[in-house]
Amino acid sequence: MSLGAFSVSLSVENLKTSKAFYEKLGFSVFSGGLEKNYLIMKNGDSLIGLFQGMFKGNILTFNPGWDQDGKNIEAFKDVREIQKHLKFESIDTGEDIDKKTTGPASFMITDPDGNVILFDQHR
Repeated sequence: MSLGAFSVSLSVENLKTSKAFYEKLGFSVFSGGLEKNYLIMKNGDSLIGLFQGMFKGNILTFNPGWDQDGKNIEAFKDVREIQKHLKFESIDTGEDIDKKTTGPASFMITDPDGNVILFDQHR
């Protein structure tokens, strides 16, 4: 099952300091902005999100409908289908996304070690 673009969303204490650190690793700003308190940074096909003051802990993120460049892909598994499949596999996905809706939606799960995984569809 294709889950879409993958990134790691990091909760950072100082966005400017983290930006400078990841630039030293070869990452460059892809989207977001310091004034928005988040940056999406890219190095090849690797994506990381740096988020200041938005959430606690780090999150693994999948974006159905996007490729690693944040561009729309034609055929993709809708986040509602992914949620249905995971529920069938006995994974707690929290509150159901309204099946009567289409477009943007999200849900989160937690792996056996407490790592949060976000499925965040933007289109």
